[in-house]
This record gives sequence, C-alpha cells and structure tokens, in this order.
Amino acid sequence: MNESPNHSDTFDIGGELTVDRVGFGAMSLAGSGNMGWPDDVSHARTVLERALELGVDFVDTADMYGNGSSESIVGEVVGDDDDVAVATKGAIMKQPDANTVVNGDPAYLKNAALRSRVRLRTETIDLYYYHFPDEDVPFEDSVTALSELQDDGVIEHVGLSNVSVDQIERAREITDVAAVQNRYNVADREHEDVLEYCEDHDIAFVAYSPMAKADLDERSDVLDEIADAHDATRYQIALAWLLARSPNVLPIPGTANLEHLADNVAAAEIELTDEEYTRLSE
Repeated sequence: MNESPNHSDTFDIGGELTVDRVGFGAMSLAGSGNMGWPDDVSHARTVLERALELGVDFVDTADMYGNGSSESIVGEVVGDDDDVAVATKGAIMKQPDANTVVNGDPAYLKNAALRSRVRLRTETIDLYYYHFPDEDVPFEDSVTALSELQDDGVIEHVGLSNVSVDQIERAREITDVAAVQNRYNVADREHEDVLEYCEDHDIAFVAYSPMAKADLDERSDVLDEIADAHDATRYQIALAWLLARSPNVLPIPGTANLEHLADNVAAAEIELTDEEYTRLSE
C-alpha cells in the first residue's frame, strides 16, 4: 500500500451498475438520534436534490434510518430514476428507546425489502444489503432470502454489510455478491482484509463513516498539512485518500449541510501525490 493505484471516477457494481465513486449517505436525512423524520423535511429534500444536481448518482440508505423516513425522502426525490442507483439495507430494527435489534429471519428480510420498495417508489431496488448478520439465524438462510428476492425481481443486486471475508465467501456460494459495506477510513482500517478480498473478486467496497471525526482526529497533523497544500479540508483529503486507495472503494459521506456536500463531491477532483498518499497510508 505504498503506491497510489490508478484513479478511476466510476465503478460498475455487479459488473453493470455504473456509478460515480463518491456517493451520498442518506442516514443524514433522518431525524435526531436516527429516530423518525428530521425537523426540517424540506431542507432534507433540498440536500438530496442538490447532491443529484452536483452529479451524485449513488445514494445509500436503510430502512432503520429514521425508521423509514430516510427511505421515504429518497423515494420522493429519486423515485424510479434510472440515472440514480439507490442502495438500501434490511435486518436492523430501531426500537422506541433508540436501541437496535438485529433480525435476519428470512421472512422478516423479505417483508422488509417489500416495505423498502414501497418507500423508495421503485419496482426493483438497485442494491439491497443484509445490514448486519444475526447470530441467532443461520447466515446462509438470510442470504438465501436475498437471493430469492433477486429471483423475484424485488432487488437487482445483493449486498452484505458489516461482514468478514469468511461470510462473504459463504454468501458467494449461494449468490453473486455485488457490494460489501463496512466501516473504513484513513484512520480505521480494521477491514483491510475485506477490502483486499473485494479487490480480488471485483466486488464494490462501500466505505461507511469515511470521514468519522473521532477517527480523523487521530491523523489530524498529516491530514491538515496535506489539506493546506491542496487548499482543501482534512475531510476532503480523507476522501481523496479513499479514492486513491483502491478503484473498488466507494465512500458514502453523508451530510445535511449544503456547503459540506459540495466539498465532499469536489474531493473527487483532488489528486494526491505519491508521497502524500504514502504518508497517509502509514
């Protein structure tokens, strides 16, 4: 990881769903504490509309973001637009006390996907993830449910989230896995092995929390120094590093701030030098 690979602006999810590599994480459209609707629904719509105007064509959401409110806003703004790929997830339920419960029961996953399809206002969900493996349900049973949803035309591509290499391999014995979404950024590379596996098998690696403040604070000195050289922010440099790290990485920064949104999209234009990339990779 000492030399920056060739920079590619797009990735073909599942070999056919071409998207720009900087997506939009729509958890930011949910209400406070990820519970319910945001205080200003109109502003949330405006943020997403602006993201699309800036060229974002990959939107990531989940049924537990605001208990469906994020999906509903995405559905209102994007709908069945063939030029925008929408990914969502199922298996985590948000409780009234703000705690979460994982449910990988096949029947639950199938019903969750159908409900998501209604909120997203589409006939077929472009990419649907198993959001988090349920320790009480055989992993293969949950993945089989997604494969059957794909056979039924409810979803186009199958994804996995918060998984290990072993789980990806087990899932691929059942169905094609188009994308894996795990936490990953310049300071948190716990899932390096998962990324390398995705590289080897042409699977999209969707990086969530790509600009987690607590993580980036650990690398603030080098990030800020390189940011000054590019007249950028540390967050833009963190995104630029992700894009340089691997052509399979698709970061999905989320924000409710229009200025930050523009900065995130602009980060795709930053070209790190080999030396900068190496310093950040250390």
